[in-house]
Formats: sequence, structure tokens, C-alpha cells
Amino acid sequence: MANHHSSEKAIRQNEVRRVENRYYAKTTRNAVKALRTLTSKTEAVELLPKVSSMLDKLAKKKVIHKNKASNLKSSLAKHVSALA
Repeated sequence: MANHHSSEKAIRQNEVRRVENRYYAKTTRNAVKALRTLTSKTEAVELLPKVSSMLDKLAKKKVIHKNKASNLKSSLAKHVSALA
């Protein structure tokens, strides 16, 4: 167990950050899933910029890798453009 004040504080901070990162990652995953299940092109076109922004924010905070965010955005854009 941590013996130093700074170590204890770092543990507290890490826990807060971990919980916050899990929340935003899960919210983004749900948004990606919702976008993938849409069949209406107009709704998908509206939702795509919001989901892309969420992915960019996760990558910026290093919750997910920037290449993963890019790959997800690309596949979602392909999906939306393929909708009738």
C-alpha cells in the first residue's frame, strides 16, 4: 500500500479519472452502436458528426488510440454513405 501522501493522492486521482473515462467510453460505444443500427439516412447523417466528435474527444484524452478513432469514423462514414 502507498505510504506517501503524494502516492495516496495519485491513487485517488487515478480512480476518479478511470471512472470518468469508463463513462465516456461506454457512452461513445453506445452512440456508435446506435448509429450502426440506424436505417434512415437522414437520422444517420445528423448523428454522424456527434459520434465523430465523441470519438475525437476520447482520442484526445488518450482513452482510445487515435488510429482506432480514425478507423471507427471511417467505417461509420462508409456505413452512412451506403444507406439508401
